[in-house]
Amino acid sequence: MICGANTSYLADNEWIGDKTPLTLCDVRVSPSNSVKPNIGSLELADALNRVLPFTATDDARPVLQCVNFVAKEGKLTLVSADGFRLAVVHLPFEGEGQALINRDELRGIANALKRAKRARVSFEPSGESLDGISLIIDTELIRYKWVSVNGSYPDYEKLIPTEHNTIAHFDTVEAIKAVNSLKTLSDGKSFPIDLTIGDGKIVMANPDDKGQAELVADVDGQGKVRIDGQYLAQALRACGGMVDFKLTNAYSPTLFSSNGYQVVVMPQMTTKANEQAKADREAKQAEPKADREAKQAEPKAEPTQSTEPVAEAEAVTESETKPKRNRKRDKVAVA
Repeated sequence: MICGANTSYLADNEWIGDKTPLTLCDVRVSPSNSVKPNIGSLELADALNRVLPFTATDDARPVLQCVNFVAKEGKLTLVSADGFRLAVVHLPFEGEGQALINRDELRGIANALKRAKRARVSFEPSGESLDGISLIIDTELIRYKWVSVNGSYPDYEKLIPTEHNTIAHFDTVEAIKAVNSLKTLSDGKSFPIDLTIGDGKIVMANPDDKGQAELVADVDGQGKVRIDGQYLAQALRACGGMVDFKLTNAYSPTLFSSNGYQVVVMPQMTTKANEQAKADREAKQAEPKADREAKQAEPKAEPTQSTEPVAEAEAVTESETKPKRNRKRDKVAVA
């Protein structure tokens, strides 16, 4: 949108509401809007591009269709999830607030922020309800304002793996090429890929052994997991550059991380993964029983005066009562 010497960027249908006539449009351009930045516009644009692809598309899950903006403890966290994947990115930020913004309302904002020189993020009451919160992004020309969607976002922090048995550090560019080459061998849109990690490399292969590709990687530990090829490619593209891939086992969530950005991807279950999960559950259930049996089998220690309060008390009582009986007999003899 151009007005004289001023240029502004608006998303499609941003100025149209439910009651706006199609023949009327009121546009105001404010080139003198003073903005005191509190966040990098390019960093915020990159963060939005990294979380938007992982929001849910199912209308039955309105909360997961949103990007969760959380400001606290000196950082602004953007979170998105669709039930199978979770994306989290942190940016330095001073302030507090929380808002859920629908993915459709954020379309085009990343491109506009890339053209902006300054950006400021803030949270304020929406005015429509006592509990309503609005997210505001100010640039030199435009103020973007969205009312938060009502709902509670899942506790995403519990879904991020904190323990792992295998780590692989590798280049996403080479990995994406390998995924694309395996995709051409697939018969449909869904193309699972088996990742085998160990011996300084990652082997990507089709489950039906139609083809495989090897990547050089810095590896710590060994492991194998099956991931949906489309999910794998999206996670690699979102991370970019060098990435750390962390794996716990074949049935637990996997973690991709790069420079403070994290993507959690659920694996696809295989027969071996189900067997491993069942064996781990049975072993965990057997632990309390084994502990009880081991405790019952422990030999009981003999009570001693220094360790048993009861024995010590009996010894003290006996030493005090004997002299009293002797004194009593002496008095009777004198009489």
